[in-house]
Amino acid sequence: MSETRLAKIRLYVVHPLGEGQTVPLSREQAHYLFGVMRLGVGDAVLLFDGQNGEWLADVAEAGKRGGILVCRSQTRPLQMPPDLWLCFAPIKKARTDFIVEKAAEMGAARICPVQTAFTNAERIRRDRLQIHAIEAAEQCGGTFVPEVCDLQRLDALLDSWPEGRRLMFCDEALVGAGEMLGEAPRGPWAVLIGPEGGFSDAERTRLRALPFAHPVSLGPRVLRADTAAVAALTLWQQALGDWAS
Repeated sequence: MSETRLAKIRLYVVHPLGEGQTVPLSREQAHYLFGVMRLGVGDAVLLFDGQNGEWLADVAEAGKRGGILVCRSQTRPLQMPPDLWLCFAPIKKARTDFIVEKAAEMGAARICPVQTAFTNAERIRRDRLQIHAIEAAEQCGGTFVPEVCDLQRLDALLDSWPEGRRLMFCDEALVGAGEMLGEAPRGPWAVLIGPEGGFSDAERTRLRALPFAHPVSLGPRVLRADTAAVAALTLWQQALGDWAS
């Protein structure tokens, strides 16, 4: 059995990785590796930093408050996701966490919480959501961690929309209408999911008037916001992303 297979733990670090590079561990990381997972000196760990791929490392020093890992060899290069943003209205805490985790697993490059007219959550803990994105990347084998942005108003996001980025507008008013992406071109995109109460009439009118917006239906039933996020990412990835043939 290869040493890569023996290294069952993957850990995201904010330290640059390379052959022979030493990586200091935080107190929390040391507790997880040595206190929870019972690793010791000489054991193998897989590391990634979101920039230099995945590396096989050995435990050089193990302590209760810290430790040192040493990179041995690269096991996988950096795999960048498609240039896709997920824009969504935050909902209840656990379900917002779910959306962030699934977006990281499914290949979103950026996660953008937005405040809409009917959004229930008025604020988020961006740092906590970023930790969920990191943990999802650790679990799913990703080598890239999407950035979780601060909450911003939908109208402000649209006012500053970057040129050349298209928007897959998931409109619950189109339930059963069968409107899909069709022959939409590849390139930078974003997916927009509304809140539990849906988009307001004013928001829907503005979104439908935008030249870069592509209104789509997510099927014959109204989906919960967290389900809609997964469904929309799946549809986009299959049509235009790195799942497409």
